[in-house]
Amino acid sequence: MITLTLKEPPSVPLEAEVLSPDVMAPLANDAIRALPVYLGKRQRRVDDFFTVEGAASDELEIRGDVGRVKWIGRGMTRGRITLVGNAGMHLGAYMKGGTIEVSGNASDWLGAEMSGGLIKIGGNAGGQVGAAYRGSLAGMTSGTIVIEGTAGLEVGMRMKRGIIAVGGLVRDFAGLQMKGGTIVMRSGAELRTGAWMVRGTIVSLTPIPLLPTFTYTSTYNPTFLRLYAKHLETLGFAIPFEDGDGAYLRFTGDAAVPGKGEILVWKAAHQS
Repeated sequence: MITLTLKEPPSVPLEAEVLSPDVMAPLANDAIRALPVYLGKRQRRVDDFFTVEGAASDELEIRGDVGRVKWIGRGMTRGRITLVGNAGMHLGAYMKGGTIEVSGNASDWLGAEMSGGLIKIGGNAGGQVGAAYRGSLAGMTSGTIVIEGTAGLEVGMRMKRGIIAVGGLVRDFAGLQMKGGTIVMRSGAELRTGAWMVRGTIVSLTPIPLLPTFTYTSTYNPTFLRLYAKHLETLGFAIPFEDGDGAYLRFTGDAAVPGKGEILVWKAAHQS
């Protein structure tokens, strides 16, 4: 394992896409310490900001509050990154494989345009989780993101495939312009959920305000949700799917596009 311990938080955001198993796995300790990072426009070295232990491993542990460190795990295809603390913007952006786990919070653009792998956040996340960057046609196309806490604006914007599961409240525009994939919200969302969605599924385990361009169609328990539930259960995220416990109210839309997406809202058996 390679262990990087932050000496002190940088005064301005630090761009450090070299903090990735793909880059560090073949390198000796001195080569890791000499890798370039960027503080504003100035090129610096990894060891200007981190103490580095270990070498030649595809397992990284980053210790300290790296909330101002951007692009950790960018485009990674393998291995594991464990962050003991908070994480900065663009964590796991363009990720293709491997695992990232964060004990604290993550900032905006978590897993943006990822195409594989797993990201788990123990705390809260910012906006644009799994989303498309401005001007891009598609957000995440595969992979899984699990957030135990809350999430910000535009979660899953233009996503095409994959799963995003959020334990806490999600802010406005969840599933904005969604093209496919699944968003699961244990504590519901604020306003404009599914706005302009074309395809895909949004699941809410609590009642949420719906746009008038969504239409109720049926109440049932989708078979595919059983498969998703079993997958998420292995990641510590449970969702109901048994007939005896209740059923999902299905709404389709967004008719303003028009779209063929669906929002499923759980209704427990004891609810009136």
